[in-house]
Amino acid sequence: MQLVDDRHLHGFFDPALAPAVTVDSGETVRFRTLESGWSPEPFDITAVPDRPRHPAWTEDSGHALSGPVEVRGAKAGQVLEIRIESVLPGSWGTTYANTRRTAFNDAYGLEGQAVHRWTLDPVAGTGRNQHGHTVGLRPFLGVMGMPPAQPGRHSTVPPRTCGGNLDCRELVAGSTLWLPIPVDGALLSVGDGHAAQGDGEVSGTAIECPMEQVDLTLSTVDFPMSGPVARTPAGWVTMGLGDTLDVAGFRALNAMFDLVARLYGVPRADAVALASVAVDLRVTQIVNQVVGCHAVLAPGAIR
Repeated sequence: MQLVDDRHLHGFFDPALAPAVTVDSGETVRFRTLESGWSPEPFDITAVPDRPRHPAWTEDSGHALSGPVEVRGAKAGQVLEIRIESVLPGSWGTTYANTRRTAFNDAYGLEGQAVHRWTLDPVAGTGRNQHGHTVGLRPFLGVMGMPPAQPGRHSTVPPRTCGGNLDCRELVAGSTLWLPIPVDGALLSVGDGHAAQGDGEVSGTAIECPMEQVDLTLSTVDFPMSGPVARTPAGWVTMGLGDTLDVAGFRALNAMFDLVARLYGVPRADAVALASVAVDLRVTQIVNQVVGCHAVLAPGAIR
């Protein structure tokens, strides 16, 4: 099993970026990732934004990403299947509120700042902050994606149909994510570890943490797909992205209607009726320039 770690860091997507490793379809890769803000170790909560950074960080860096991983023989137009075998967070993480000016922070009417430093216990599955609050952990990667086909560097912030900063809390260990491949070789990069996050990621951050070990099995498959789809412990998940939640919601639902029609062999109108009874529409995130919604069909919801 090949390892991709802090020897293979970048803060952007770029189809010209040389691969860190090349694997065959069906091979498992082990990743170790930095905390999204490039801090290699816990830091004084009063030090934001003067936190320690990895030497590879620059002023224009986005999320700290590990990769990219080239999948031998992958072609643009195929689909990358990412089977999430394991996700093990590090021992610390941080959550921020109102540490920078944003439209949603203004809408919340915030005046002061909050920085919560978390001590994580992956074995017990809990995190505890400096104020004594304890939460359950549900670790996942906020960013799993490939570069757009257009040449040049692309921001890590907005999610895209080829993945990236999806911030979908359902993509835990035991899930499989399918993404349309935009470039030959796929060139998958990952990062933005989250020890726990609520739907919406409403402060702009989850428990941002390093990941000690993430094992992903990467395969290429051939079937038409226009955006991210996953099968998770919560059920089937279809994701929609857009400039507004209305647009994102309709895209997530349209993908779910197609999926229900295929799974149960029914016309689209019947798929819509079944979805209205059995599918939940959720807000994935509101904080990444492009917003996201996901539709969830729970296991056994339609029998």
